[in-house]
Amino acid sequence: MAQDKTNVMRLLDRAKIAYTPHYYDHEDGAIDGIAVAQKMGQPLSQVFKTLVTRGSGRHYYVFVIPVAEELDLKAAAKACGEKSVEMIHVKEINALTGYIRGGCSPIGMKKLFPTFLDESAQRQNTIMVSAGKIGTQVELAPIDLIDFVGAKLAALAKKQ
Repeated sequence: MAQDKTNVMRLLDRAKIAYTPHYYDHEDGAIDGIAVAQKMGQPLSQVFKTLVTRGSGRHYYVFVIPVAEELDLKAAAKACGEKSVEMIHVKEINALTGYIRGGCSPIGMKKLFPTFLDESAQRQNTIMVSAGKIGTQVELAPIDLIDFVGAKLAALAKKQ
């Protein structure tokens, strides 16, 4: 399994932000967040997924929530000040973010969109997010992620 440094890691290195890379085998095609957490032996509450939405005002927003939970769209809309938000289509992810489904990171998108991190992250010493490539995650302190991408904390997730 290749363990190359991703653009996310290079950006964190440049910003002198401490992180730990984690790698997992994805050849079985199981790349959903729960499978990723299990493959890495990490608690579900520590592994976060990155979701991209479009608001009713046509602006884009990024939400980072625990992998075992789903985005509460009403809470997300309230957090970003929109009447409503909807998930973007999978086919839009690459053109908009530069990432593909399963490898979307809140760090290093083509453009820095308003980003919101589920408040549960502050109960963790570290959290894991995609390193921008399927099979790779980075573990870092939530405050470092918040500071680096200018994220705001909000109650965003609802149990599935």
